This record gives sequence, C-alpha cells and structure tokens, in this order.
Amino acid sequence: MRHPNNKKIDAALLGKIVLARFLELPLRAVDRLVTQAESSTGFAALRPWVTVSQLQGAQVAHDVDARHQTGTPQTQTSPVLGKIHEVNQDLVFLYHRDSYVREYRFDEEGVNHLMSRPDCPAELAGVLRRLRLINTRNRLTHALMQAVLASQAAYLRSGQSLELLPLTQAEISARLLSESNLAVVADPGRISRLVRVLSIALPNGEVKPLGGLFPKPRRVHCHFVDHVIKREKAWMLQGVLWEPLTDEAIAAILEREYGIRLLRRTVANIRHDLAIPDCRSRGQRMNYLAATEGFSALVPLTSQALRTAVPAQPGVYEIRAALGSPVSVAKEGWLEKSAPPGPHSIVYIGSTGDLRKRLGDHLRGSSDNVLLYHHLADGAARVRFRLISEGWRWAERDLYRVFCETFGMPPLCNRMSP
Repeated sequence: MRHPNNKKIDAALLGKIVLARFLELPLRAVDRLVTQAESSTGFAALRPWVTVSQLQGAQVAHDVDARHQTGTPQTQTSPVLGKIHEVNQDLVFLYHRDSYVREYRFDEEGVNHLMSRPDCPAELAGVLRRLRLINTRNRLTHALMQAVLASQAAYLRSGQSLELLPLTQAEISARLLSESNLAVVADPGRISRLVRVLSIALPNGEVKPLGGLFPKPRRVHCHFVDHVIKREKAWMLQGVLWEPLTDEAIAAILEREYGIRLLRRTVANIRHDLAIPDCRSRGQRMNYLAATEGFSALVPLTSQALRTAVPAQPGVYEIRAALGSPVSVAKEGWLEKSAPPGPHSIVYIGSTGDLRKRLGDHLRGSSDNVLLYHHLADGAARVRFRLISEGWRWAERDLYRVFCETFGMPPLCNRMSP
C-alpha cells in the first residue's frame, strides 16, 4: 500500500531519469536492445509508420574480411564505438556497427492515431519509447564525435600527447547547444554519461577512452612538464646542459617554447604527481642506463649491418663484446633488442663524425686499437649508437664519465679518457 505522503514522480522527470540510465548503457547492451526492438511483434505493428534509416553523415565500417569469408557482415559486437581514419587530409569517423548510427523516422500523425485506438496493444508504447531512446542516444553520440574530431584534430592525427588541448564537457555542450540542427538537448550531464562508456580507436589503432579527449588543463600541463624533463637527458648528453633543470628553469622553457605559464611551485606539484624527483635527486640518478636512453637497438658489428643499419652521420656509439649466452636475434634476422649493459660486456665507447666509416675502421683493425680489434675478430661483437648532429665529442665525454661513475672502471678497450 502506498504511503499517503508518497507522490508519483513527474512524467518529465521520469523521462529524464530513464534517458540518463540509457545513455550509461555499454555498447553491447545498446546493440542487443536495437536487435530485440526490431525483432519484436510491436515493431512489426509500427513498421508502416516507421522508417529505419541511418544518421545523416554517419559512416559504418563493416568487417570486409568477415564478409568475404562468410558472405555476411561481422556479427560480434565491438566494445569500441568506431575508428578514426584520415581521408584526403580530413578526419572521418567510421562506426563499427549499424546499430550505433540507427535512426528511426516516424509518421507522427499515423503513430498518434495508432496509439489512440482502444485496441492498441500495450507493448507498442514500450517499443516506441525504446526506439525514441535509441534515436536520442545515437544522435547525441554522433554530434559529440563530430565536435571532438574538430576540437582535437591535431592530437587525433598524431597521437602525440603534446597535441592534446584542454577541453571540458561544458565547452562541448555549449558548442552542441548552439547548433540548431541538433534535435537533442546536449547538456553536460548527458555528455558525461555518454563519455564514460565509450571508447574509440585512433588512426594508429590505439584504443582510447573517449573521456581521455576531455583533459583538464592540469593534465595537459603534466604532459609538457614530463616532456621537458625527458628532453633534459638528451640535452645533458649533447652538452647543452651540465646539470638537471630546476623547477624554475622548466617553467621558463614551457613559457618560452610553448606559451604555457606555470609557477615554479606548480611545476613542483606536477613533478610530485608524476613521481619525478627534484633536480638534485635526478642529478644523482644520472647513471649509465639513463645516459644511454634513446640509443638504437643493438646491431651486429658486421659489414652487412654497417651498410644497412648504420648511417654515415655523426654520433656517439658503444661496442659490446660477445657474451657467454647466445645472441638472441629478432624477427628481422639480425636486429637485437637492447639489454641492460654490464661492465664486462661494454668494451668501448666512442664518437665520430661518420658512424659507418669509423665502425668500419674498427672492424677492419685500422683504428690503431689492437685490443679492440681482438674483441671484434670473432664476429660476435655488437654496437648501438645515437645520432648527434653537433657536439658528439662532448657527448662521448659525458657518456664515458657516467660509465666510470656507474661501474667504477672505464670500458676495457678505451685506452684513455676522451
């Protein structure tokens, strides 16, 4: 029995609650509801007054391979809304399922007449409500995707975090509300519910939650601070920096190069969020592994590898002697993944204005380093390098110094400090 103080929920409020819950449904549930609605007897009764179509401007990418193999489109529901493609320098979003772009167009006069008949089945009202909910969700989703494509175009093309712009759901809502052709109220609450359950694939195939395209300014600033600190290591190897950057110096670089104005303490707070130590601690942790970040994969020191994998450009390099364990070879046949260095495997550190020529001299024994040539004679030595257009001698000195500080001894075949 209903309590006398209880009141019925207003129909408009109830409709908003139902829509809010429908927007939060995962894609698989929506696809299943579309299939169930269109296969129901109620839909068959409504069919004379309902036209099944596709949202204007929306495109669906069917699984071509599946069609070629089975003669029918792919039947498994994808948990990803769709994928972004670049066509003629334009970004195009291809949905993975027809149900994600389904639109029902009603003959409202005919539907109203049908629903007003005394013998109208009660099931029809439920089917009609579901069809209208599907319309609302799909229209809002499509409008949201078009707005995101326009707002984050640079990031979506490159996948680089530095291209990501601060964007709030309120800003997108205001943009959609200003478009008179959208027949759905795109308030921030509805957008928030949709964003939480949708994922998309970038042109490079990486799947991203749609919410990741709505970063707050703080998150964007985190990407830039992290980027500058990562560049710090390269600058130190190249001799541009002699010590790690202070928070004040990082803030100055961000303002000068990217137009981002941050206080020193804001940079410090972001560092703490990213678990990056301060400049003093980073200087103490500048060990050999960190100093060789960005080096190429290990390449066998052979004539063939020098011709195909080592450029005739300036840089710094590291030669390793054969290890006791067999050399693991990658799929390409002779490129090997980098491994953490040990003091007994790295026998020489050097730099040159022409990597291919200098390494060829070492291989032929014409570099006046007899000890090094003996380590290369068995053909099992390997090399990795880093291209440095200017200041490669300074980079070699820093690398040599860090090696000695890390392992307590110089490389075996370096006869003197560079």
